[in-house]
Amino acid sequence: MRALLQRASEGQVVVDGKVIASLSPAPGLVALIGVGPRDTAAEATMIAGKIANLRIFADAEGKTNLSLLDVKGGALVISQFTLYADTRRGRRPGYTTAASPDIAEPLVAQVCTELAALGVPVSTGQFGAHMEVTLTNDGPMTILLDTDEWR
Repeated sequence: MRALLQRASEGQVVVDGKVIASLSPAPGLVALIGVGPRDTAAEATMIAGKIANLRIFADAEGKTNLSLLDVKGGALVISQFTLYADTRRGRRPGYTTAASPDIAEPLVAQVCTELAALGVPVSTGQFGAHMEVTLTNDGPMTILLDTDEWR
C-alpha cells in the first residue's frame, strides 16, 4: 500500500461540480492512498497508524515534532490507483500493478475507519469517481509511505 501525504492548510474534493469533501479541521493531511494486489488489512492498519502518528507538524519552536493527532488535524483521504503507475517502459503508464477495485475499495475504507478509531476526523473522496482535488500544501511537505519497503 502506498500513501502520498501532503501537509495542507486546506483541501477539498469536487465531483460533478459539487464539493463532496473537505479537509476539516485544518491544518491536516491530504492522503492519497494506492492499494497493491498483495495488500491486506494489516497494511491498512500500518498506514493508518503512520498517517496519524508521523511527526510532520511544527511545534511552538518551529520543529517538526507534532503528529496529526497532536495538532488535532483532519485527514482528507482519496483513493489513488495511479500511485502504482508502472513507467518503466514507453511513455504511457501502466496500472496493472494496482489492486482491482474489489480489493482496493474496502482497504481504503479500512484506512479511514482506522484513522477515525485513532481519533482523526476523516473525510473522503468518492471511490472510482473523476475527482477534482485542490489543496494548499503547507511547507510544502509531501511524504511517500510504501508498505512494500516496510516488509
